This record gives sequence, structure tokens and C-alpha cells, in this order.
Amino acid sequence: MTTTTTAPPTTRLGYIDNLRVLLTVLVIAHHCAVTYGALPVWYWAEPSTSPSGIALMLFVIVNQFWFMGAFFLLSGLFVAGSVDRKGPGAFARDRVIRLGVPLVAFLLVARPVLSLPQWPAARAEGETFLHFWFTVGDPGPLWFVEVLLVMSLAYAAFRALRARSTALSRPDARQTVPDAGQTVPDAGQAVADAGQAVAGRWSGPLGYRGIGLLVGVLTLAAFLWRLAVPTGTYWELGGLPTPAYLPQYVILFVVGVLASRRGWLAGLTPRQGRVALVAALVSVGPALGAVALATAPGAGLLAQLGAALAESVFAVSTIVALLVLFRERLSGQPAWARFAARNSFAVYVIHALVLVGVAILLAPLTAPAGVKFLILLVLSIPLCWTFAHLLRRVPGVARVL
Repeated sequence: MTTTTTAPPTTRLGYIDNLRVLLTVLVIAHHCAVTYGALPVWYWAEPSTSPSGIALMLFVIVNQFWFMGAFFLLSGLFVAGSVDRKGPGAFARDRVIRLGVPLVAFLLVARPVLSLPQWPAARAEGETFLHFWFTVGDPGPLWFVEVLLVMSLAYAAFRALRARSTALSRPDARQTVPDAGQTVPDAGQAVADAGQAVAGRWSGPLGYRGIGLLVGVLTLAAFLWRLAVPTGTYWELGGLPTPAYLPQYVILFVVGVLASRRGWLAGLTPRQGRVALVAALVSVGPALGAVALATAPGAGLLAQLGAALAESVFAVSTIVALLVLFRERLSGQPAWARFAARNSFAVYVIHALVLVGVAILLAPLTAPAGVKFLILLVLSIPLCWTFAHLLRRVPGVARVL
């Protein structure tokens, strides 16, 4: 008996690539904002508490509600298909190369370069330059690559275990090895069966009830998690700047995997996109207010639950609205869009170096925080893509970037 499931994506989807490019631009804008805003958490910061500096801080907070979760969702979309084609072992090795090499390169090269302004103070305390070079700082923006690598390897391990379990439970999934008299599991059939098991039920369109269920799961997970890991926590181990959002990242990655199996994204309707857009616009103010109340001294459990709910409503609404908008209106890929998509991951890896370099050059400029933010953003976006393109032309680099 044959079980039919929705095939996971095996080719590039124009609207997904275009949305990923937008998210990459938002990452650049996010770090331009922390350079000049009232939340100085970047390698080079000129903090401002002016009205434009406060506005930049609010921009950063609103971004944090949803955009890295959207990255994890898009990353999950192609994982199941990749495991189907390559098998769990080959997929895991590919992920170690594709994600692990840029992470190590950033830690060994970019991180110490970005931290060089700290070297005089470290030298005054008797630290050697070699020790400083290899220990200073954390993965910075590549914490995303670090967490994505862990999630990808966890999924590969899950698929391998499911394949093994399926192979051992099926008498017909064994093959006789000629001249050996032994039987071994049919790994290809086992992986396929495991993929069908992952697909499971609920194939087809994702209705309002399913979207509401996702909001509820995210809310409950965030609320319970933040009782132990409050908003604003930093994990030195691993260099995670936003561990309070880990449940969102994990859940949306899993949603991406399941959506690729069950056809959820293709089933989202234009009406759902419009409703989601209205919900996002209406909920952004309450989300900011709820988070302010929840992070105030003495905030109770009700305030924290309200913040988790408001954030989740805004995050899911924004992601759904953008998925539908890009699928319906922005799915085309002219040459410049294909160029941007090809180089977007490389841009993510190197953008910190570009932003800090340009910001240092702009340091003598006296201007409001908002103006310097716009100048830095306008200069950095084309520079990031130019340097990423040139870097990927180096032999072997394009394999990992």
C-alpha cells in the first residue's frame, strides 16, 4: 500500500529566496540600529538617547519579536527534502561543512578583528596577544549559524533513528546479500518510510485554527521558558544574545520542516495574508507595551503571560503576512534578485566586518542618530553584497558560502 505525502521542496522557490534576502537586509538594518540607538550591544556603538535613538531601539525590539524566528522557519523548509535526497549521514556532513566552516572562520578571523579595540585594555592587564586573539568575544551574529547547525544535526539524528526503527520493524525491508547469507536493512526504503512518518497527519491548507494553535504553543512555550530564562538574558556559553527566544526558534524550525511535508505554505490564502497583516499592525503597539510591563521590576506572571501572547501574535501574523505577500506579489526573480539570493548567506557571515568598518569611517561625522543610521545602512547594503560576491569567487569558498 502506498502512502501519498506532500513532497518537500527540492528546488529553489523564488518567493522564499526573495524573503530571505529581505530578512538579511533587516539583519543589516538591525545592527545599524544598535550602532546608533539607545541599546548599545554591538562591536562599535555610538549610543544615543535622543528621540531618533529611542526610535532605533524600538525598531530593534520589534525586529527581535519575529525576524530571527522567520529565518529558522525558512531554514527548516528545505531540511526534510535534503535528508531525503542525501540520507541523514551525508546531510549531517554537508551541514557541518556549510555551517561549521563559516562559524569557525568567523571565530578565528572576524571575531578577533572586530574586538581589536579591546586589545589595549587586555594588554594592560597582562594578556598575551595570542590568548586575546583566540579567546576574545563570542560568535556575534553567527550565533544563528551555531544554533541552526545544532538543530540540523538533531533533525538528521532523528531521521536516522526513525529510519533504523522502520527498517528493523519491517520484515520486507531486509535484503539478502549475495554469497554472504546475511541480511541488511534497505536504508533507502527506511529513510523514505521515516520521511512519510514525519509527514503524518494534517496535510493540506493551514487554517485559522492551525495558525491560532501555533500562536498558543509559542505563547505557552515562551511563558514557561522565560520563568527560568528572562528576556534580556545572555548565555556566555555559546554566546547566545537572546536565549529567551530559543523556544520560538526551535518551534518555527520544526514548523518549517513540517510545512514542507504538508503543503502548509502553499495552502495559505490571500485572505489569510490580509488578516495577518491587519493583526500584525494592530498587535505591534500592545506587544511593545506588554514587553515593557513584563520586564519592569516586580512584574507578575500575568504580565509575563501577556507579553508572551502579544509577541507570539505579532510574530506569527508578520511571518504569515510576508509569506503570502511574497508568494503572491514578489515571487519573480530578475537577475539582481538571483544575485542577491545567491550571496545572501555570505552577506550574513561578513556583514559585521563591513558595518563596523564603515561606522568607524563615519565616526567623525556629527549628525543625529537617525541620520547616521540611514547613511550607514545605505552605504553598507551594496558594500556587503559586493564583498560577498567577491569572496565567493575565491576557489572553494562558494561551497560553504
